[in-house]
Amino acid sequence: MLLAIDIGNTNIALGVFQDRSLVEHWKIKSEADKTCDEYFVLLKGLFDHATSAIEKIEAAILSSVVPPLTPVFQKLGRDMFKVKMLTVGPGLKTGMPILYENPQEVGADRIVSAVAAMEKYGSPCIVVDFGTATTFDAISAQGEYLGGVIAPGVKISAEALYLKTAKLPQIEIIKPHKIIGRTTVASMQSGLYHGYVGLVSNLITMLKQELGDSAKVITTGGFASLIQHEIEAVDGYEPFLVLDGLRILYEKNQK
Repeated sequence: MLLAIDIGNTNIALGVFQDRSLVEHWKIKSEADKTCDEYFVLLKGLFDHATSAIEKIEAAILSSVVPPLTPVFQKLGRDMFKVKMLTVGPGLKTGMPILYENPQEVGADRIVSAVAAMEKYGSPCIVVDFGTATTFDAISAQGEYLGGVIAPGVKISAEALYLKTAKLPQIEIIKPHKIIGRTTVASMQSGLYHGYVGLVSNLITMLKQELGDSAKVITTGGFASLIQHEIEAVDGYEPFLVLDGLRILYEKNQK
C-alpha cells in the first residue's frame, strides 16, 4: 500500500492507495509547531480506526508547502511506517516541463494537481484549487506547466472583512437566498459567494483566451464543492486530485 501526504497551509490531506484505488483518506489541521511525536500519536489514532494497518504501508510520498513540517513527516516515514518518504521537489520526475521563470517558486501541490489533471483530462487544461488561496494553474496543449493566477481564498477574504473592520462579524460562508442582502451577514455572504463565482468565471474566460477554448477546467480544494456547480465552464470536480497526483508521481518515479 502507498501512503500519500499533502501538507497545505490550512490542512494536511492523507490517503492510502491499494494499487490505484484510494481506500482511506483523512484531513487534519496543519500546525507548523506540532512535534513529530504529536503527529505520530494523531496518525496512529487514524490508522487504529481504519481498515488499513500501519504495517501494510510499503511506500510513501509527500508534497509540502509548509517547510517546517517537511522534515517532521519525513521522520514519521522512517520511524512510524519504516519507509523512505519520497518528497516532491527538485530531482523528482514529473513528466511535466515547468515554464515558470523560477520553477522553485511553484508550490509542490500545484505541480502535483497539474500532473493529475493532465493524466485524467488531457491537455490543455486549467486547475482551479479552492484552498487557503484560490489558485489557477494552466497546462499547455504540449503538457507544459505554464504558470497561473493566485487570488486570496474565500476564507481569507471572510476573515479579512472581520479583522479589518470595526463592525462586520465573522460569518459562515454559504450561498445566500438573494443577491441583495437585507442583513449585514446576508450582504457579506452575497459578496463573498457571488463575488467568487464572478472572479473564478472571469479568470477562466481569460485563461481560455490564452490557452484555447478546448482547455478543460478541473476544480478541487475545500471550497470547490460549494462554488464549482455555479460555474458553467467546469468540466470536472476532483476532491482528491492532489492525492491522485501523488500516486501518479510515485508510479512515474518507480520506472
